[in-house]
Amino acid sequence: MKVLVSPMSIEEAVESLKGGADIIDVKNPAEGSLGANFPWVIRQVKELVEREGKLLSATVGDLDFKPGTASLAALGAAYAGADYIKVGLFGVKTAEQVYEMMSKVVRAVKDFNPSAMVVAAAYADHSRVGAVSPLEIAEPAYRAGCDGIMVDTAIKDGKNLFEFMDAEALERFISSAHERGMFCALAGSLSWNHMDILKSLEPDIIGVRTMVCENGRNSMIRSELVAKLMASVR
Repeated sequence: MKVLVSPMSIEEAVESLKGGADIIDVKNPAEGSLGANFPWVIRQVKELVEREGKLLSATVGDLDFKPGTASLAALGAAYAGADYIKVGLFGVKTAEQVYEMMSKVVRAVKDFNPSAMVVAAAYADHSRVGAVSPLEIAEPAYRAGCDGIMVDTAIKDGKNLFEFMDAEALERFISSAHERGMFCALAGSLSWNHMDILKSLEPDIIGVRTMVCENGRNSMIRSELVAKLMASVR
C-alpha cells in the first residue's frame, strides 16, 4: 500500500519527502477537494521529487462535464511533470459521461507522455454534489484507457470516507478496479483510527493530508508524522 501525501507548499513537500512518502500530490485546496495548483508549482515540486526518486501526482480540478477543458488541464499537468494526473468527476453525472470525458483526457496525456498515469477520481459523498457514484466509474474509466480510479470526498467539512461508503462498498470499488487491471486509491479525511480497516481493504494507494498535519488540515505537514504513517503501512 503506497502513501500519497498532499502538501500545499514547497516547504510541506520537503517535509513529506523527508518523511518518506511514496507519492507527492500537488493540489490547491482553495479551489476544492481536487483543486488544481499552478504549473510552476508543479514544476518546482517535480524538481524536488525527482532528486529523491519519488513520483509526482497533480490534480486538475473538481471538473464540470467539459471534456475539452479537462483535456487541456490534464495535458498542462503532464507537461509540468506530473506522473499521475487526477481528474475530479465533480460535474460528471453518468457512466457514459465518465467515458466521454476520460477518453479525451487519456488521449491528450498519452499523446504527450505514454508513461504518465491517468486517474479518474469520484466522490464518496457524490449524492451531496449530484455527481456520478464511485461504484459506476470503473468500467467507463477502463474503456477510456485510465490507469487507475480513486475515491475522495467532495465537501471537506470534517466528514470522512467511511461516513459515506462502508467496508463492503469500498471492497466493491477496489475490486472493480483490480478486475480490470487498474490500480485503486482511497482518500477522504482518513485518520489514524482508519489504519486497521485500510490495511484489511488493501487499496494500492491511500491519500492523506490531515493525519500527517500537526493540528488539522490547514496546519503544517510534519515529516515525523509522515514517517510514522510510512512505518505503519510497511
